[in-house]
Amino acid sequence: MKSGLSLLILIAGFVLYILASASFYTVSETEQIIITQFGKPVGETISEAGLHFKTPFIQTVNRFDKRVLEWDGPPANMPTKDKVYIVVDSFARWRITEPRAFFENLRDERSAQSRLTDVLGSETRNVIARHDFIEAIRTTKDRKVEREANAGASIADARIGILSPIKRGRAELEREIFASAAPKVKGFGIELMDLRFKRINYTPAVSQTIYQRMVSERTQIAERFKSEGAGEAAKILGQRERDLKQIESEAYRKVQEVEGAADAKATEIYAKAYNQSPEAAALFEFTKTMEAYKLIMTPDTNLILSTDSDFLHYLKSPEKTSAQAPVPLGAGTDLLKGLPTLLDVANQPK
Repeated sequence: MKSGLSLLILIAGFVLYILASASFYTVSETEQIIITQFGKPVGETISEAGLHFKTPFIQTVNRFDKRVLEWDGPPANMPTKDKVYIVVDSFARWRITEPRAFFENLRDERSAQSRLTDVLGSETRNVIARHDFIEAIRTTKDRKVEREANAGASIADARIGILSPIKRGRAELEREIFASAAPKVKGFGIELMDLRFKRINYTPAVSQTIYQRMVSERTQIAERFKSEGAGEAAKILGQRERDLKQIESEAYRKVQEVEGAADAKATEIYAKAYNQSPEAAALFEFTKTMEAYKLIMTPDTNLILSTDSDFLHYLKSPEKTSAQAPVPLGAGTDLLKGLPTLLDVANQPK
């Protein structure tokens, strides 16, 4: 009797435990609950933490996280407006704001991740395709590398090594994708909180071509700088040659002026010395004639002169010498007989 009563109590306790387990449930601070009855949502969303009651065996508890969730999309190949194929890897943050709509459209987080991949990937592809490659990789519109800026200034009209003007920038493209995707996922009970590019790179198919083009552009920039440097060097050397010629010309002019002044002074002194008397003038003429003989009558000189040439009057006849000027004592001998002596005198060094 007692054993049967104990068995009944045990069975009743087990049934009560089963009923209590099926009727009561707890909600944590990070959860929000949707109650479904035969697969359809009933009642309001329960987000208050604590112990709650539901109809056992008929109603089901569906739990959703109300914290900020992560979406990390797969890298995708897509073309830019300027036909450059790139690999875009992005990520986003989202949360469930309307659990009922989320449950009716997506059921669980796995389906939500898949739908976010479709929506965000599509919007990213559309935005990237509307802009040039430079817009996706540069964050600000006024950012410049100093070497590129200097290269652009020296290259003038050539576009080698100069980046295209940036109209929007990478951050603006992220905001554009966010603005396009947020309304589309809101209908699923999802609030898109943020979206960012994780990495943007060339596709392997075009990377080598891009690297070769970069090398070619930098080589052309280097050659342009070398050419400009050679031009500046030629300009400097030309200016140096002009300055050197000018200095030499000025120095030569001054030398000629000094030599001319010296010759004029010497001529003046000679004129004063030899014009004092007829004898001095005759001596001057004789001396200059002997100097001319010394300069002209060298061992390898051949002269063909007429017999009445004034150049030979000292070698030809003493009468001409006597007729022109008084001759010192002993000068009345025949000068033709003394030709070797006069030639020796003329060839002696001063």
